[in-house]
Amino acid sequence: MAWSPDPDALRGRLAVVAGATRGAGRGIAAALGEAGATVVCTGRSSRCGNRDSDYHRPETIEETAELVTELGGSGVAVRVDHLDVTQVRMLAGRLKADYGHIDILVNDIWGAEVLKGPPDTWGRPMWQHDLDDGLRMLRLGLDTHLITSHCLLPLLADRPGGLLVEITDGTTEFNADNPRLSVFYDLVKNAVNRLAFSHGHELAAFGATAVAVTPGWLRSEMMLDNYGVREANWRCALDLARTDGYPAAPPGFAESESPRFVGRGIAALAAAPRRAEWTQRPVSPAALPRPYPVTRPPGPLATALPPL
Repeated sequence: MAWSPDPDALRGRLAVVAGATRGAGRGIAAALGEAGATVVCTGRSSRCGNRDSDYHRPETIEETAELVTELGGSGVAVRVDHLDVTQVRMLAGRLKADYGHIDILVNDIWGAEVLKGPPDTWGRPMWQHDLDDGLRMLRLGLDTHLITSHCLLPLLADRPGGLLVEITDGTTEFNADNPRLSVFYDLVKNAVNRLAFSHGHELAAFGATAVAVTPGWLRSEMMLDNYGVREANWRCALDLARTDGYPAAPPGFAESESPRFVGRGIAALAAAPRRAEWTQRPVSPAALPRPYPVTRPPGPLATALPPL
């Protein structure tokens, strides 16, 4: 079914996507831009340099901000290391001076994809993992969220209607029965789910909503690189007879999600009048509020969602 997002669904709203350089963060920023929002895109990888990033990749926050603007919103790039309290406080001061208020805060800060190790290391006892890498994972995946919320939530809670989204991996129900990769990874992702629950409890008194969103198998830039494909030809990764030197993706990759799929679910939630009903809930993008049920047809999932 052909459709176009409502370009004014979030017009006049100010969103901050912390960790907007690539992956889900870029997809979320783009989808909020499609709906007309002003989106402040933060992260460590900038055209001015990415020395502080744990990745050595080409994506930048400026590219994300430009994409937001191209799609009809207003993108603003601000280079921030969310582990640095001083930098995040400076971001809060700038946001207060420039906008006075935040309507949507998305905590998508991670940066520990490499630290979780290759698949053949998953499931090993924690003492067989590098301790420094494990503790760094906790800092990147948990401390960053706490620092950002501490500094920015006062700007979201100063009037009713705000939305906080914590990006994690796995719903509470799934994670309860499925240990995740390692003790360190498991702890981080379960803690972020609990963050949304705790934030939701506190924010309710201010008329704001907090929800944890867990993408499925995400077709991020890094994931596509692993299989030597791009979003335009991602299904080629499922070819079992590949001759290009890259491994064939397992069958489950057919159900993978584009970053924009994730973003459009969050944009729909942000625009929903009754979004408070979703507070404290850990959900997948396909479960977020929509006018009618979502199915996953062939082709990029970014085109599969209904109007906002």
